[in-house]
Amino acid sequence: MEMQMNFIRKLPIPAEIKKQYPLSEAVKQNKEKRDQEIADIFDGKSSKFILLIGPCSADNEPAVLDYMTRLAKVQEQVKDKIFIIPRVYTNKPRTVGIGYKGMLHQPDPEKGEDMLAGIIAIRKMHTDVAEQTGFTCAEEMLYPANHRYLSDLLSYVAIGARSVEDQLHRIVASGIGIPAGMKNPTGGDLSVMMNSITAAQAPQHFLYRGWEVQTPGNEHAHAILRGYVDKFGNSMPNYHYEDLRRVNELYLERGLKHPAVIVDCNHANSGKKYIEQIRIAEDVIHSMRVSDDIHRLVKGLMIESYLVDGCQKISDNMVYGQSITDPCLGWEKTEKLILELADEL
Repeated sequence: MEMQMNFIRKLPIPAEIKKQYPLSEAVKQNKEKRDQEIADIFDGKSSKFILLIGPCSADNEPAVLDYMTRLAKVQEQVKDKIFIIPRVYTNKPRTVGIGYKGMLHQPDPEKGEDMLAGIIAIRKMHTDVAEQTGFTCAEEMLYPANHRYLSDLLSYVAIGARSVEDQLHRIVASGIGIPAGMKNPTGGDLSVMMNSITAAQAPQHFLYRGWEVQTPGNEHAHAILRGYVDKFGNSMPNYHYEDLRRVNELYLERGLKHPAVIVDCNHANSGKKYIEQIRIAEDVIHSMRVSDDIHRLVKGLMIESYLVDGCQKISDNMVYGQSITDPCLGWEKTEKLILELADEL
């Protein structure tokens, strides 16, 4: 039987989109500078602490830009100790495959899917953030083939808990030229995450976007601990002192380059209770204080935050700056947390 797919239209390739929506020299140079600073943190040449922070999903450009403008002011206050990489996530994994899949699919959450408008909208939003705030941002690489539409704008990529076991995600991560955080899978098996890091750090040869390609390996592929769900459906954290020591041992056993962990303070670590992120962040900083190994290993935190606490359903009267996916920490609590972390580091 013939494939049951309705081929709607051929979309422009990334090179065409980049030509149509080019970046200024200032943005290109700023990204180069920021990429080097981030590499220095992962290499241990810089003692700055990374904060991957922002909305669960970047669903609305005015609210995202408002948030990022505020964040840039706080970055200025803490720049000696903290390096902020904002989350501007426009591809959203859905556990059961249905629901809002991010701005790439739906530039307007209240309207239907439009992939061409979505590609243009996400490139515009990332460009606007870069131009107006000086940030270069993080995305989840949910669809490896889509990465090139934003590859000249991004400074960090996360491979999600559901994607981390997938061969294509692992080998594409080996050639993206920026740090790739490999999350532990939803079931919590750390060896799966370590296998993923091993694959991403190795040179690879494969088929990508119709091309035969070769990569040098990504020495800044690293672990993201996001908690997991046990066989009874309970959220189980993995950010504690003992978990961090275990990951350090796994790195040493495998002889991987630049052992590094980012702790995701939300998801299964918090049981999606957004307010818990504050306590979890403090807990990780405490573990870093009592162990030199953990201090070297933990390079930063990931926090989900937006303008307004919590989350909401998509409706006709949406709250400006409140998440439409996972619940996030509101702005006042976020600002306070960043300043407190800077004091403690």
